[in-house]
Amino acid sequence: MNFLKNNTRFSLTLGGVPLSEQKYTVEHKENGCELTTVYTFACGLKITNIAKKYESFDAYEWVSWLENTSKENTEIISELCDGDFELALGEIKQKARSPWIPDPDELLKIYNPCGSNWSKNEFSSFPEELSGDRFVNCIRAGEERSFRAAGGRSSGGVNAPFFNIHNNGVGAVVAIGWTGQWNCKIQAKCDTVRVQTKIEDTHFVLLPGEKIRTSSVVVMNYTGDFFDGQNKWRRLVKEEFSVITKRGGKGPFCAGIWGGMTSDRVIERVDILSENGIPVEYIWMDAGWYGETTQPTLSEYEGDWAEHTGDWTISPHIHPLGMKDITARIREVGKKFILWFEPERIRKNAPIVKEHPEYLISLENTNNVLLNLGNEEAFNYIHGLLSSYIREIGINCYRQDFNFEPLPYWRSADSETRRGITEIKHVMGLYRLWDALLEEFPELIIDNCASGGRRLDIETLKRSLPLWRSDAQCPANPIPEMTQMHTMNFALWMPYHGSGSGRVYDTYRFRSAFSPSMTTNYTFSASDTFGDDKEKLEWFRKMGEEYLSVRQYFSCDVYHLCVPDVSVGSWNAAQWNRPEQNDGMIQIFKHSRSPFNTASFKLRGIDPEKNYLIRDIYGGERTVSGQVLCTEGLTVTLTEGNTAKIYIYKQI
Repeated sequence: MNFLKNNTRFSLTLGGVPLSEQKYTVEHKENGCELTTVYTFACGLKITNIAKKYESFDAYEWVSWLENTSKENTEIISELCDGDFELALGEIKQKARSPWIPDPDELLKIYNPCGSNWSKNEFSSFPEELSGDRFVNCIRAGEERSFRAAGGRSSGGVNAPFFNIHNNGVGAVVAIGWTGQWNCKIQAKCDTVRVQTKIEDTHFVLLPGEKIRTSSVVVMNYTGDFFDGQNKWRRLVKEEFSVITKRGGKGPFCAGIWGGMTSDRVIERVDILSENGIPVEYIWMDAGWYGETTQPTLSEYEGDWAEHTGDWTISPHIHPLGMKDITARIREVGKKFILWFEPERIRKNAPIVKEHPEYLISLENTNNVLLNLGNEEAFNYIHGLLSSYIREIGINCYRQDFNFEPLPYWRSADSETRRGITEIKHVMGLYRLWDALLEEFPELIIDNCASGGRRLDIETLKRSLPLWRSDAQCPANPIPEMTQMHTMNFALWMPYHGSGSGRVYDTYRFRSAFSPSMTTNYTFSASDTFGDDKEKLEWFRKMGEEYLSVRQYFSCDVYHLCVPDVSVGSWNAAQWNRPEQNDGMIQIFKHSRSPFNTASFKLRGIDPEKNYLIRDIYGGERTVSGQVLCTEGLTVTLTEGNTAKIYIYKQI
């Protein structure tokens, strides 16, 4: 507990006076691995910092609660850093500026994943890109870097709220738990690294009796290289945080269906899947099913369904029995049901806008309004609506999307002496909503989507998984090399996430989409026929069985065997290692125009004193010594482009 006791962990100013100069009383209460510290100020402000140590991971987590116990407003609270601490990572190299490009191995590295933004670089984390005479996010002593969310969604834009700070074999992974507009500054000193994290704009008084929480912080120390740190982090998330581990330990394998498709057509497709033994586990119904007057559509590119967002009446023109016939049939064939919602974004012509404007935050010159989850009545409305749908229809996975940026709405609702309060209470409402649904429905899982993976942080990973991690999968023919690259990069930060196969019946594309969760879209659009080609159905069945046979490996340790690349002239390769079972899986992709027929990949986590049986799941096996696998590598020859291979290895 020394790290917690030796760091104040947060900082602020109260009435313009820094915390270090304030007078307050402090009370510590230690209970096993938990440490609660209560700061009480003369003005009635009480700050309760709740911290926990995860002993086996050398990791720490904390969150602060601020409460006004007086009958008067507090003084202004500002410059509130929910994380303010120093990391001891050894001596930090400092070199004077010179005509020489510095050696990146001697510099402190900050691995910060790119946010989800419909690009090939989503969740790419590597800082060695050269810009002028410096490496991006490699810093010397005396320098600092700043990072921030974009638009109020925690992993939209350039930065996601995760950091691996590494210095010559010693490192720490830091995660910010805030599903809003966070900010982070990392400063390198001579022998320590100062990290300051916060909700970006806080300048507020607390009203009498008012109590709020702020962002949480997780810090995990490690020794070794970058991948050692990332695999330890993946295990921490999997074993201590993720609700998916507690609810089965695997992500869904889905068949996607457009919500504007009529019930009879949906049931027909469910029957085709069942009758042909296609082993999808969930039927995922997307948008387009709602709105009192919404008419049936063949696909997402038809109709005015989008203008009915916020009217959560099941369209009687599309699903006259309220989807109960659909979910009954899904249960009969042994599958589960996912239903799409977007409760926070409402179009201005939705009935609730006139009925309950007090629930909403509006802006001029836009047809979107925000349901204010910090408003108690608005919270009760949406919680009651979602709870009743989950119970009455039979929803096994609740999918929550979020397709706009809330930051300008939050800030428009704040006064000068309450800056940040609307955002804080909205995010608190989001956590409260998900926690309530998970408690009420013990088998429910939540799919967290926000235009793809734009709301990924440690707090949402505790409650959900990103089944649809990137909207780059939205086209019917997503770029397979981008999908491969995303799997390799997203995996570094989370053990559970999902991809999409697209709608092209192609083995290379399908195998490129293998990940901890997976959605197929051959059933998606009524514009496409499904079930009239037996060869395609048999192919779909075999590919589904192949995917399920290897899904277990995707939540174990991961190593990149080459730099993830989307170019058609390269290869991609990843190793998924299970040290407890002394086995693992290797994925290898040769792209369409690669001029190289043979490549060798050095494996990690291999015992050089043992032999390994390497089995090609498409036929053939060989025995290779661990020494060779570690030093020379697994040699693979692929003569054709657009080829995907999977090898399973097992220590003999």
